Amino acid sequence: MTPVVPTATYRLQLQPDFPFAAAAQAVPYLAGLGVSHLHLSPVLEAVPGSGHGYDVVDPARVREELGGEAGLRALSRTAREHGLGLVLDIVPNHMAMSPRHNHPLWEVLREGPDSPYARWFDIDWAAQGGRVLLPVLGAPVGAVTGDLVVDGDVLRYHDHAFPLRAGTAELPLPELLDAQWYRLAWWRLARTELNYRRFFSISELIGVRVEDPEVFDATHGKILQLLDEGVVDGLRIDHPDGLADPDAYLRRLHEATGGRWTVVEKILADGEPLPAAWPVAGTTGYDALRHIDGVLTDPAGAGELLGQYRRFAAPQADRGGVWEATVRRAAYKVVHHELAAETDRLTREADRLCRTSADPVLRDRAPWALRTALRELLVRLEVYRPYTSGDAASVLTEEAAQEAKQAFKIPEEAQAVDLVRDLVLGRVGEGPEFAAFRARFAQLSSALRAKSVEDTAFYRYVPLLSATEVGGEPGFPAVSPEDFHAYCARVQRDWPATGTALSTHDTKRSADVRAAISVLTQAPARWADLLAEVTGRTAAEGVAAPDPQVAWAAWQTAVGLGPADGERLRGALLKHIREAGLGTAWTEQDPAYEEAVADFLKAGPCGAPGQRVAEFRRSLEPYVRANVLGAALVHLTMPGVPDLYQGTEAEYLALVDPDNRRPAHFPPGDSEGVGGLSALSAEKAALTEAALRLRRRRPAVFGESAAYEPLPARGPGAAHCLAFARSSEVVTAVTRLSLRLEEEGGWRDTELPLPAGRWTDLLAPGKEFTGHARVEALFGRSPVVLLERVGDDPVPAG
Repeated sequence: MTPVVPTATYRLQLQPDFPFAAAAQAVPYLAGLGVSHLHLSPVLEAVPGSGHGYDVVDPARVREELGGEAGLRALSRTAREHGLGLVLDIVPNHMAMSPRHNHPLWEVLREGPDSPYARWFDIDWAAQGGRVLLPVLGAPVGAVTGDLVVDGDVLRYHDHAFPLRAGTAELPLPELLDAQWYRLAWWRLARTELNYRRFFSISELIGVRVEDPEVFDATHGKILQLLDEGVVDGLRIDHPDGLADPDAYLRRLHEATGGRWTVVEKILADGEPLPAAWPVAGTTGYDALRHIDGVLTDPAGAGELLGQYRRFAAPQADRGGVWEATVRRAAYKVVHHELAAETDRLTREADRLCRTSADPVLRDRAPWALRTALRELLVRLEVYRPYTSGDAASVLTEEAAQEAKQAFKIPEEAQAVDLVRDLVLGRVGEGPEFAAFRARFAQLSSALRAKSVEDTAFYRYVPLLSATEVGGEPGFPAVSPEDFHAYCARVQRDWPATGTALSTHDTKRSADVRAAISVLTQAPARWADLLAEVTGRTAAEGVAAPDPQVAWAAWQTAVGLGPADGERLRGALLKHIREAGLGTAWTEQDPAYEEAVADFLKAGPCGAPGQRVAEFRRSLEPYVRANVLGAALVHLTMPGVPDLYQGTEAEYLALVDPDNRRPAHFPPGDSEGVGGLSALSAEKAALTEAALRLRRRRPAVFGESAAYEPLPARGPGAAHCLAFARSSEVVTAVTRLSLRLEEEGGWRDTELPLPAGRWTDLLAPGKEFTGHARVEALFGRSPVVLLERVGDDPVPAG
């Protein structure tokens, strides 16, 4: 069977409030919209009530709260009746740390390392006296013994339940606790004492060892059955960087699925290639997101905005003032705090290798020196992790090693850096233990990068919030048209069936929120004046932000969201300040600081000064419209397979989760029946439908054998026209930096040389163009145009 490559996918966030039956009801509408596949969030059995499904408890069953396997199969049949297929999001890296729901984990806690399920989970049995630390208690164990209840062969603590080891139920409580294969502990001990691998720093998710063939078979059997029986067509792989060996896993998956269309949630640093050896179609599309956002960002204005931010907020260089310094400090913080237990485990493994090796090169290494070397190398990685199939030396560079040595005072002790680097690069030591160390280093490096960049630095360095997005480069937020075209050419050449995205369930702000915020790079002086005004008005009310960085971020968020919804804004800003960890944090909350932020929001963005920001936002609407429509059209017609997040076919304003994971709502019937939309929503919906139906009608124009050709405009406004042709049959042209264009006098005599033939505008039926089209006439009343070639008549320009 030849694998089916989607023409476009549509992401649905399944949850108890939006189960398979609700998705089936939306099928006629989505089929009419023009997508080829529904992209479903995880469907396997998860913790009851889960709103996302990534906390899997049983990989062998489809989730009953969504309608069970019968519901999924019914959805598949309905989808196929309307010409649609299904793509599933799967979670190979972790399961929920919920023993009463996770049967394999329950058995491990009951039987210990001799359990047949022990090989499933990434547990360091050599630590904690051979017991699994369970950091679930609200206080030290001595303070909560009254809440621990023995119920037959089960130990209960509030909503938690744990199995008792055989023959221990009658023991006195202190002895009973010590006799188990686990240690119940105060939740604060997780940071330093945990001995199982987590998803990032989330103790509620335990790492799964899918590198073991038996574990792979057990955890993927149901998914493979659904693929084999034609219920689903393709896969999205969640966080492969967390796996011990992504290369081997993806090869095994490719063989098991028969080469089905598969994309991976891989965050690529700027200039980092996807490993060529991976047998996948590509990524889920965060690299495309960065390039689309970047090409619609004004580089000069972004620099001016940065200067204003530094004057307004006066952040320390490594606490939000300079991007690189902020990332480095955040990495040190995460290594010492959130991932301290993982760093200690890696240090123990390095120490054991050095102590037991027959190679004298590895001997006489102090554990503190190994820990220091590991820490200093980890914080200097500028990508998520090295891979066995890649050039690890280009990731863990000699320059980084020389910098790392500066943490040592004695040169001979600094040689620990070279040793650790050689261990990671496989230059010393052979055998499975050394391979396991390299895998552990890579797993920790990916968690560190995610926590320090996405979950910390993005909330500290805030000159332009639209650039602090997953996969983004906030230190370099703008992308030139030349670099954008070069990126698209590489995608078409190397990964033509990769996924592309603008909004996802994980984006910190939806594409349309980011589109509005990025307009500020075209009006930095007006933004500075406005900020001075509203800051003064808020201060006059007797309420000030606890620090100016928070105020800057709050006002930008209000610009992106539009008329401020108080509850949604408060939720997003509370998450913002806790992730930043400067005035408060998830695990060290400062109620007074958080209340001061809430008071500022009420008096400022959600108060009278906020109305002034709303007026400013309305004055930017024409330029926001150009960004929203431009980003949408580029996304839908550039190389790759576009993935639309639920609701984003119309204007979609959402902040970080859980705001962006609200249940979807769809109109009845097909897309012709959409009504009651705002003007921009209606315009975006019509554009989306036209582009999707074109892709479905002419897949070869956009597919793996298609061509991508930049189309440079000529004339005074040329820099503001981003255009490209697909296979000489379709032309996309969008307006970039529309406010700057207006200030410079408009299009004037700018022309866009079109490929040979007659071209009709799919967004404005009846308009045709040939030859050198005047850009002002090309765009007319819209900032974007989608042209399809309809004939070969070589009518001259005029």
